[in-house]
Amino acid sequence: MDIEELLPQQPEEGKTEKKVSPLVSLEKDLELYAESIREIALEIIAEGVSQNPIFVAHQHTVSIGEMILNKEELNTNWNIQASMVEEFIEKGIIKPELKELFLKNYKKPEDFMCVFVIVPEGANFIFYPYKK
Repeated sequence: MDIEELLPQQPEEGKTEKKVSPLVSLEKDLELYAESIREIALEIIAEGVSQNPIFVAHQHTVSIGEMILNKEELNTNWNIQASMVEEFIEKGIIKPELKELFLKNYKKPEDFMCVFVIVPEGANFIFYPYKK
C-alpha cells in the first residue's frame, strides 16, 4: 500500500479544491527519520525482542509502543513510537486469528518500515521503504 492510498482525499460536495492530506507531512518525516527507524528495527530484531517491529506514527497521545522520535523535540510534524506485532495482538489491534495473515503480508524489516498511521479519520498499516 502506498502512503497516498491510506487516506485518499475526496472533494466535499460543491467544492473542487483539494485539501492537502496530513500524509504529505508524514512522508517527509519518514524520509527524515528513516535511518533512525531502521537502526531501531534492526536492534529490536538483533536483541530478540521481536522479529516484527511496528512503528506508530501519530500527532497526538497514544498508548501503544515507546516514544522514540518526538515531534516537539525534533521540530517535525509526527511522533514515532516503537512497538511490535506481539503488543498489537495483546492490545487487540491485530486479532489473534489474523496474525498469520498479517505476518504473511509483513515486508522485510531490513528494507521496509512497518508503520501504523493514526489520523483522526482512522488508522492503517503501511510499509514504507527506507530508501526511495
